[in-house]
This record gives sequence, C-alpha cells and structure tokens, in this order.
Amino acid sequence: MTDIPLCVDLDGTLLKTDTLVEGFLACLKKKPLSLVQAPFWLFKGKAVLKRKIFETIELNPHVLPYHLDFLDYLHGEYEKGRKLILATAAHERIATSIAQHLNIFSEVFSTNHTNLKGSSKCEILEKRFGKKKFGYAGNAHIDLLVWKEAGEGIVVNASPRLLQKAEKMTSVVKFFPQKRGTFLKILKAMRLYQWVKNLLVFIPLILAHRVTEISLFQDAVVAFFSFGLCASSVYLLNDLLDLEADRLHPRKRLRPFASGELSPWIGIFFIPLLLITSFLTALTLSIWFVVTLGIYYVLTLSYSLYLKRIPLIDVVLLAMLYTLRLIAGIASVHVPISPWLFAFALFFFLSLALVKRSSELTMMQKENLESSLGRGYRPDDLELLTMMGISSGFLSVLVLALYIHSEDVSVLYAQPMFLWLICPFFLYWIGRIWFLTRRGGIPDDPILFAAKDKISYVIGSFIFFILYVAS
Repeated sequence: MTDIPLCVDLDGTLLKTDTLVEGFLACLKKKPLSLVQAPFWLFKGKAVLKRKIFETIELNPHVLPYHLDFLDYLHGEYEKGRKLILATAAHERIATSIAQHLNIFSEVFSTNHTNLKGSSKCEILEKRFGKKKFGYAGNAHIDLLVWKEAGEGIVVNASPRLLQKAEKMTSVVKFFPQKRGTFLKILKAMRLYQWVKNLLVFIPLILAHRVTEISLFQDAVVAFFSFGLCASSVYLLNDLLDLEADRLHPRKRLRPFASGELSPWIGIFFIPLLLITSFLTALTLSIWFVVTLGIYYVLTLSYSLYLKRIPLIDVVLLAMLYTLRLIAGIASVHVPISPWLFAFALFFFLSLALVKRSSELTMMQKENLESSLGRGYRPDDLELLTMMGISSGFLSVLVLALYIHSEDVSVLYAQPMFLWLICPFFLYWIGRIWFLTRRGGIPDDPILFAAKDKISYVIGSFIFFILYVAS
C-alpha cells in the first residue's frame, strides 16, 4: 500500500533516543535551576514542559542517533514517490529542525499547545487522511492506538511481543527488531575498565606490609567496589550531560548513550541505584571512609558538571581525585601512612592528568581541530602542558628519593638502601609515557594505557621485587 502516506514517529522510532529527555538533560546542564522548575512546568501539562525546555536549548539534528536501517528504508520510500509525514509527540521546534535536516518529510505534526501522543495523534492523523488511509511507523505500546486506525503499520525498535499486538491492530508490512544485549551495554556505560584506578585503595595496605591480614584485605576489597559503583554513577551522569560533545568526538561518539544504543531513561534509573548502593556498601566500613567517598563524589560531580572546562583547575582536580583513592584506602583499613606518600601522589598524578590532556591536544593537532571539545584548551597549549607534566613527574621521583632518605623508611624496611633502585625505574616510566604522549601513542588515559602495556607490567614487577627485597 505504498500509495498511502506514511506517518513516522520520532522518539524511539526514527531516533534511537528520546528528545524530551535529552532536551531536559541539556537544559539541566545549561541552567541547573531547571531541575527545580521542571515539576512546576509539568504540573501545567507535558506540552508546557516541552515548550519551556526547547525555549531554553536546541538539539543538533546533525548528530542525533538515527535508526539507520529504518532511515534507509524511508529514503527508499521517498525515492519511490511516497509521501512521508513526521508525526511525533516531540516539541515542534526539534521536530521541524529534524524534518528540515532530513528533507524527506512533506508535513510535520508535533507538540505545540497539545501533547501529540496516543489518542491525540490518532485523532489528528485520522482527521487529516481518513480512517485506514495512512500508514504509521512506531515503536511503543501507546502507538497501538494509532495502528488501530492505520491502513498499515511498521514496527521499529520493538519487542516481538509488541509486534504481535500490532499485528492484531493493522497489517504490519515491515518490522525492525529491537537489538539485544542491553545488560552488556549497561556494563560498557559503567566503564568497568576505569575501575582499575580504584586499585589505588590497596596501596596503603601494601606499603604498610599488612596485605596478608585477611580482615583488612576484605575491607580494601569493599572499598574498591564502593568507589567503583560511585565512579560509575558519575560516568553515567557525565555521559548523559555530554551527549552532543561526545557525538562530535571521534571515539566518544561510540559510547552507549551517545550512539543511542542505550536509552537515556536507563541511565536516569541506574545513576541513583549505583550511588545508593555505593554508599550503603561504604557504611560497612569506617565513617571516615564514607566522608572520603562523599568528598570524592562531590568533587567528581563538580568536575563533570563544570570544572573540567576550566584549564589547569581540571588537571589539579584530577590529581586530587587519584590521591583521594589513596586516602580512602587508608580510611578503610586504618593503617598509618607517611605524609611523603601524599606529596609523591600529588605530583605523580598531576603528571598523569597532564598526560591525559596533552594526548587530547595531540589528537586535536592531527585532526586540525581549533578547540578541545568540552575543554578549555587549544592546540598551542600543548608545549606548556608538556613542560608542566614532565616537571611534575620528575618532582614526584624527587619526593620519593627524599622519602627513601628519611627516617620513616627504616621503620618498615630492613634494607632501605635497595629502595634507591626504584627511582630509575620511575624516571624511565614517566619519561617513556611522555615520549609516547608527544608521539600520539597514548590514546587517552595513561593509567588505562599502563594496564594494557607490557613494559609497564615489567617495570611494576621489578619495583615490587625491590620492595620485597628491601623489606
């Protein structure tokens, strides 16, 4: 029945996302006060909520995640001369913007004063084209009301169960099944690979030579998972608030939320779930660990929402977040640690934070970008960041040398002279990391790079062997 016009839903059908949720998240990022205002807007009606949101922000139709298979099908129908209509509950501003971008729709029906969903959409389409005189492509149970009056149906991004229900309402001529693997995509969005950074909570236990004490080791494991869950909740929030910037990034555009593989609703559900679980887990440890975790969350949230866009403050804060993991390890197992460790950690992790930014700027230079996406740096900042990073890294080795020379060492180590052998290994590793960074060999995060780097494992093994011999 290609002679009848085809009406196409937007959210979840043509797009792999929800424009209302994305609009609200963009609005929240631009004007945090909107979190308080939104319930009052919603009280006046969903149409008012959508209007207020899209009066504040604009979504970029060029980077939104489209269902490409379905879009290819629509282009094919358009080339055959079929009339295509965009019929959506999305606000008219974003609906019109997408229609103009795709340039295949002859008409647009969308939300203005009335929320065009379910029975409202069915009524306007039936009035415009007549009963059974139009086709309809949708993805949700509420679309059953429209399929009931449609001459034919196309089911997109839906379960077989919804397909069966749609087939009872109309003649389904095309089915684009829902992709499976949601659980694995959630794990990917949680960035479990980033949890390797939380191994830092074990460092105080190792340096105190008490890693063989089962109860303390168990506490460190609990701290590891508590930090991981807390960090993952922030990663999800960060991804939801940075959707447009991520979609413009060569690698980040493949993230589950940016690519549309995961609905933003899933992120909104899991963010509080992970955070609450993290703090409930933390309560099994000391109150100081809970306080440290709370500080870490506030700083990480501040970084994600705002501070990561301020040059130099962002890298100092990243170094502090790494150091907080060490403090959390101390708080979880109650072992005394020399203040030298904090001095070493601050300089060492500042160097690694600068590696992270320098690698991004190196990539920008290769791709001839003029400004960093979502950051406050330009390519010509690279030389300065490199000097700061190398200096900070070598200062950390100087602090290590001063610690080895201090009286604190003799308390823990029987043969402290062997510890001097650690310094050249650290000097080589830091120099190599910066050497690779300037050559574009560090893709993003140096700690994640080290977790996959064979030479880093060899150096780490030598350092642990030296610590063993010295003890």
